[in-house]
Amino acid sequence: QVRVAESGGGSVQAGGSLRLSCTASGRPGGRFAMGWLRQTPGNDKIFVAHISWNGDNTYYADSVKGRFTISRENFENTVYLQMSSLRPEDTAVYYCAAQVYNSASYFMPNSYDYWGQGTQVTVSS
Repeated sequence: QVRVAESGGGSVQAGGSLRLSCTASGRPGGRFAMGWLRQTPGNDKIFVAHISWNGDNTYYADSVKGRFTISRENFENTVYLQMSSLRPEDTAVYYCAAQVYNSASYFMPNSYDYWGQGTQVTVSS
């Protein structure tokens, strides 16, 4: 059974930084493509960042380009989201998600097969 678990959320002032971590377990010998998405109350989940199964390719939403960096441990299903220059509009619940197969639709929430429970990030002005 695949399990996805995030950690590292919290509260920070605008301009500050946070690093989120995520591990997907339960698939011995296999690697997932991984993504981060976020959700605010009353809204759907939206794409933030994605990394391919081997780490060679990364993709970002325009709103976070140049401020957020997604990375992964070599040969592991552990990924990170380094968030810098945070803004109040980055406040959301951040979800880590895993794809069994690399999907060109990485920006669509329904392209992910497994989800974590989410971690709250709050940025105050």
